[in-house]
Amino acid sequence: MAERVVTPVYAIATNIVSALGMNTAAHWNAVTAGRVGVKLHEDESLSASPFYASKLDPSQWQLVQSQTQTKDPLSPFEQLAIYSAKQALDNCDIDLDNTVLILSTTKGNIEWLGQVDDERLSLYTSADIISRQLGLITKPVVVSHACISGVVALQYGMRLLQGGKYKYAIVVGCDRFSRFVLSGFQSFQAIADEPCKPFDAERKGINLGEAAATIILSIDNENQPLARLAAGATSNDANHISGPSRTGEELAIAINRSLEEAGISASAIGMVSAHGTATLYNDEMEAKAFGLSGVAHAGVHSFKGYVGHTLGAAGILESAMIIEALQHQQLIPSPGFESLGVSQELHVTTQTTPTSLNYVLKTASGFGGCNATAVWAKV
Repeated sequence: MAERVVTPVYAIATNIVSALGMNTAAHWNAVTAGRVGVKLHEDESLSASPFYASKLDPSQWQLVQSQTQTKDPLSPFEQLAIYSAKQALDNCDIDLDNTVLILSTTKGNIEWLGQVDDERLSLYTSADIISRQLGLITKPVVVSHACISGVVALQYGMRLLQGGKYKYAIVVGCDRFSRFVLSGFQSFQAIADEPCKPFDAERKGINLGEAAATIILSIDNENQPLARLAAGATSNDANHISGPSRTGEELAIAINRSLEEAGISASAIGMVSAHGTATLYNDEMEAKAFGLSGVAHAGVHSFKGYVGHTLGAAGILESAMIIEALQHQQLIPSPGFESLGVSQELHVTTQTTPTSLNYVLKTASGFGGCNATAVWAKV
């Protein structure tokens, strides 16, 4: 039987908008400077008590809104997604007629709940609006799969391009900070009363964040590739509606599937960008999965110490930072980490470290027991 030829899929442009800045370069500069976007906020419209989070400031919103003026009303969520996608598009040259938009989000316009009709509130309506604002003629796709949405959206974009459906995919992840989301996580008692500390012995829970992030995927040779999306896989714990697996076996299955698809051994992984929510059970589950799949030797970090948990944007934002790390050949530090607080020995990175990076693993997990993994490769 002839060996199946897999079309390589490349990232050719990225953008990130969060409290750390309006582009990807600003985020890398923040990492190297040790600057984080998580701060203490006092806003009674969002919470009766102070909370730590990463939120865009008024000047950032003013810039977003000034760059997304249209005759038709757009929601702030849509404006933020459009802004990020346009910034990424400015950094490459693609045929928009052969391009699909994939929108990753968990809440979309949830702040409009009860104020507009269901059709305007729907994620597909937002995706259609965003797609048309970007000048696309193809039907957009929505991926809304809890906290793995961004990684799944990238996988789906890769599959569409490899299947010959399109030459390009604009993968945009976006979620805004809202009272609805904050109160939900507060009801789980999952919000930390300090900056989060993924994998640390003193971790107390998560910080939330708002952001938009874009990665443009391509199968052509006309744009300079930044990195290659080598593989992706998903699995499910089938354990609990909100609690993750206690063994890590199911995430390990997804990791092993990605390694197999990428055609590499676990030893080839030089860095792991973990989901790393800083909750007791998520970090423990991930650590066990890394041990079971043989990647615990690699430098591990969570980007949530910088920008909080950005929900539907997280997998794309964190993948864009993987691309930066591959470009700069440096490990990303994990803010807040001091001493290991999980049962599996991990090498949590605490400072920007030059290294030889060829392959990086991205993991994500979410409510319902869902897991997603991806392997990014240097080009």
